[in-house]
Amino acid sequence: MKLLNNIKVWSCAFFAATCCLVSSCNFLDVVPVEQASLPDATKDAESTLGFLYSCYAGVRNPMAYTDSEASADEYALPELWGHAAHKMAYNLNTPQSLVDHRWGSFYRFVGQTHLFLQELNNAQAITEQQRIEWTAEAKFLLAYYHFEVLRFYGPCPITDSYVPQDTPNAEYHGRSHYDYVTEWIVNMLQDAINNGLPETRSDVTEWGRATVVIAKALKARVLLYAASPLWNGSFPFPEWQNKNCETPGYGKELVSKTYSREKWVRAEKACEEALQAAKDNGFALFTNEEKYLEQKLPLPYIPNVNTTTEEGQAFAKKVLLMRYIIQMRASEGNRETIWGLNSDDSNYMASLPTRVLKLNSGNWYSGYSGISPYLYTIEHFYTKKGKLPEKDPSFYDKGDWLKSANIAGREDITNINLDREPRYYAWIAFNGGDFTSTLCAGQPLKLEMRNGEKQGYNPSLFNRDHCVTGFLCQKFIQPNLNLSVNNSWNREAKPKPLIRMAELYLNLAECQAALDDKDALENLNVIRERAGVPALTTSDLTGEMTLMDWVRNERFIELWGEGQRYFDIRRWAEGPKYLASGKREGLNAEAKVNPTFDEYNQRIKVPQPYMWENRMYIAPVFYNEVYKNPQMVQAPNY
Repeated sequence: MKLLNNIKVWSCAFFAATCCLVSSCNFLDVVPVEQASLPDATKDAESTLGFLYSCYAGVRNPMAYTDSEASADEYALPELWGHAAHKMAYNLNTPQSLVDHRWGSFYRFVGQTHLFLQELNNAQAITEQQRIEWTAEAKFLLAYYHFEVLRFYGPCPITDSYVPQDTPNAEYHGRSHYDYVTEWIVNMLQDAINNGLPETRSDVTEWGRATVVIAKALKARVLLYAASPLWNGSFPFPEWQNKNCETPGYGKELVSKTYSREKWVRAEKACEEALQAAKDNGFALFTNEEKYLEQKLPLPYIPNVNTTTEEGQAFAKKVLLMRYIIQMRASEGNRETIWGLNSDDSNYMASLPTRVLKLNSGNWYSGYSGISPYLYTIEHFYTKKGKLPEKDPSFYDKGDWLKSANIAGREDITNINLDREPRYYAWIAFNGGDFTSTLCAGQPLKLEMRNGEKQGYNPSLFNRDHCVTGFLCQKFIQPNLNLSVNNSWNREAKPKPLIRMAELYLNLAECQAALDDKDALENLNVIRERAGVPALTTSDLTGEMTLMDWVRNERFIELWGEGQRYFDIRRWAEGPKYLASGKREGLNAEAKVNPTFDEYNQRIKVPQPYMWENRMYIAPVFYNEVYKNPQMVQAPNY
């Protein structure tokens, strides 16, 4: 692959960095007035730091509904949107017509970072401590970008130095064995940890930059992936290999053909170290159940919960707590996000219902009603007793789930929406229920999803934008979001979590479950207790729900919509189980305008051409990358 040796790339990346790295805009202060040259980029400490910031510009927002991560089994999108998420789910991502070409972007920033390291030697007026720290940050970024390529494309080339534009094709790197790339990434991270990264950062202007805690968390994630079934003996194309190049110690082989328990042992150690480092540096699950009082929010409406009682208030506070965990900055008291970035906030608009509020102008303000949780989501959040609805003997019979709960004034609420855990009411919205707390001029929006003049299906009003499954999402909405009749908002874009504490607990629990260590229950229960869900005991480990089943389902709930599920299903080698044709279901929400209750509340297969083929475990590389690089082999079956 060729890496761009062009200062224009540096300039573009530099400007991009100011938009997506941290919560402040002070980075703009160091942008040169005119186009920079390489000597300008390191002429003083300020310019050199600006060059480093440009290397962060390729860090991705994993939560965008427009990207591949949204093609998992968490939520549907209106088919007419036609985003990469659809095409990935439809198996339309091919080498000739890529819908998600990350390869070139990641390697561009690998080249950018190597260029920074090269020019850092010439930097003027910087201290030796700055040189050491910035070198460590660059090494962290090289590890991060290589891992992003690795988990999306599988075994990949290692670019360990700057590749000039005029490099002969014969010298391009081919793919290296997955385990070899993993080891290179881990070594790069360890080098950064040992040689220059600060433990953590207290200066708000440095928020989002690499630290020891972030690097250890990323290292743990890298090793967890390497231990997972797809790369630990279960890759469906074990004979896939290089043709014209070899990996030292592995020959032409690209994936491991046999299971290694030692990979789980190593991952477990890394996960323990990452979690301990985070704790030692003051990171913790967000547990402030009084945060809503600072913003003068009322307790939310929850069906079958009496919020005038002590028990009901406690439950409602948990609901509001869970709405805050990814909608708060560190400066606002959130120490859960270990690494995050400011990025586009398009998910909030895609989540908002249509016809939110009629403005003084006489026009309606509308969102897109687009992020529509599948029935799999609805059925895999727990009941209030901490069990799956289907496996909770105290819950409603499955045949009654879609029947009216007969709540006066809210007859559209069905039984499936009663007696659920707090995270369900925090993040999921349903017909007859409320959407947030203060959205409509200080009042909640009561959803009328069968009404074509409100939030219901009506192609004459909203051809592209409508709910697909009968459910909506509130996870990407700030708890105190308020639209006035004058069309003014109090909306603040919040940083997107790349790594948060909950993941560290879940990563460790998964390693322990893989090693049949019941200590996994302790780490799961930390997450469940924070969410207001009863703790698990060994009596809950049955043939119906094994320890690993509990771990995976807890991960599905807690990290729902955060970009993890797409990669989880693949690394678990369970694509057919979750993503095959006919797996994604919803209510009959697109059938007609103004359906009856019974017409609407029918379980159907979402009418989109979803499918699964095992080649979808990794993405193809653009055909021209393979054509121009004699060492490169295409992903299997593309």
